[in-house]
Amino acid sequence: MNGAGNRTPNAASDKRSDRSARQAPGFELPPLAAYVHIPWCVRKCPYCDFNSHAAGPTLPEDAYVAALLADLECDLDQVQGRSLTSIFFGGGTPSLFSAVALGRILDGLQQRVSFASDIEITLEANPGTFEQAKFRDYRSLGINRLSIGVQSFQADKLSALGRIHDGDEAVRAADMARAAGFDNFNLDLMHGLPGQSLDDALSDLRTAIAQQPTHLSWYQLTVEPNTEFWSKPPSLPEDETLWDIQEAGQALLAEHGYGQYETSAYARPGRQARHNLNYWTFGDFLGLGAGAHGKTSSAGGAIQRHWKTRLPKDYLDPAKRFRAGDKRLEADELPFEFLMNVLRLSDGVPVTLFTQRTGLPLDSLTGARREAEARGLLASDPQRLVATPKGQLFLNDLLQLFLP
Repeated sequence: MNGAGNRTPNAASDKRSDRSARQAPGFELPPLAAYVHIPWCVRKCPYCDFNSHAAGPTLPEDAYVAALLADLECDLDQVQGRSLTSIFFGGGTPSLFSAVALGRILDGLQQRVSFASDIEITLEANPGTFEQAKFRDYRSLGINRLSIGVQSFQADKLSALGRIHDGDEAVRAADMARAAGFDNFNLDLMHGLPGQSLDDALSDLRTAIAQQPTHLSWYQLTVEPNTEFWSKPPSLPEDETLWDIQEAGQALLAEHGYGQYETSAYARPGRQARHNLNYWTFGDFLGLGAGAHGKTSSAGGAIQRHWKTRLPKDYLDPAKRFRAGDKRLEADELPFEFLMNVLRLSDGVPVTLFTQRTGLPLDSLTGARREAEARGLLASDPQRLVATPKGQLFLNDLLQLFLP
């Protein structure tokens, strides 16, 4: 279904006039987070399209920490008096870095930008890089949330994914997280894996639930360009099996108290990932590190996305600039950019957030919103912007209606 192709003439006219609207005075500077990218892994997985690179025998920790803090210095004008509400160390495999190096990054951040009193600080880690003593050290730094990349507990599935850990290590990782003092952690789990049956997928999910994480990221494997799987596609489950896995898995998670609050995110009550919620509610975030992306706003309402030099060797080269590019979002792009994020949330957002985050009047959505409601893709709710169950299934078609 192509929503843009079936637009009525009146709706198209409404949409064009909607987009000519200027920013409204209700704009507010959003909360500010920081994403810190550590680009090295033990080895590159065949499905991974992130900016990650196989680590050599030693990591350039000192040089990379210095570059990160210099990168931050260049972005300080975007802070505008705000405190950081969350920090997320992603990668790559950030847990390859020593606690000393991560401590220097956190100290450097806090010396330059204040931390909220209840700041959430997440570290991504893989089971194969777990050392209990190391993780106690991470916890002592103030890191208070882990995101553990399990993907599967089954040997044949892990082998197909190119993972370096086994199922027992994944289970021990959760135990070690608790022993190190982490009472808030996520398990990252995939489904739709090569050769995976419904029973296989549910077995993985049951094993994950048995570890009692506070949060589960459970999402379907997709084959992305510029990956080994793209050039050598594996045999993946048929669509009917994928649908059965999705339905049964969601029911199992709900049965065990994990509420779905985003397309692929499930959490115990009150344990939603605050850092990711900031993304999905169109908040601001500094992007620090090789290939990191950020989004920031000015007090005057200008909103821009920016991205950093991708290759670690270039990022570490003092003769090169950290920022590789940036793009100011124009007024007619903002409805799509905003809704692309917030409509991933199961409950959507209050309509007032649209003007607070974009500076545009709500009536700039009227034509496309009316059409989306008529097609059953957007709820007819005057108080919230929220996709219907059908809209969640056909989210791309829904978003097409809000393109410039």
